[in-house]
Amino acid sequence: MLSPVPLQRLYVICALLFQLALIVHFAIRKWRFAWIVRWGWLFYALSLPFAVASLVILLEGESWFFWLGGFLYLVWSIFGYVVEYILGITTWRSPIRWPIFVPYVMLYLATVMFYWWPLARIGRPLWLVATALFVIGTTLNAISHGGPEEATD
Repeated sequence: MLSPVPLQRLYVICALLFQLALIVHFAIRKWRFAWIVRWGWLFYALSLPFAVASLVILLEGESWFFWLGGFLYLVWSIFGYVVEYILGITTWRSPIRWPIFVPYVMLYLATVMFYWWPLARIGRPLWLVATALFVIGTTLNAISHGGPEEATD
């Protein structure tokens, strides 16, 4: 199921780990919100090894769509970390603060996209696995926002 090309295998591992990390993050956000407020920065920090993997893939000459996801994840993480942990703006989701919401969501969606659709170039089964993980993560994301516990956000 994994690609026989080592750099593409590295990409596949990163792509699937990213989706799994999102699932864990959103599940914790739903059921242990206070914990995610305190330790959510770790999800942003996870972008560092993913960016290193993307740098390796880039420097070894693999196609751009295999290395872009890690760099997008890093940019999204820096943006989110600055907004939420350095500036302390944690209530930008409700009510929506558009100058934060738009770039945050666009960077998130771009990251997800570039860790998802290139899998189809490697193998349809990998793409289908990532699709299932994406649906689970998106469902958890949707149900983890807007509850009464977020009022303390």
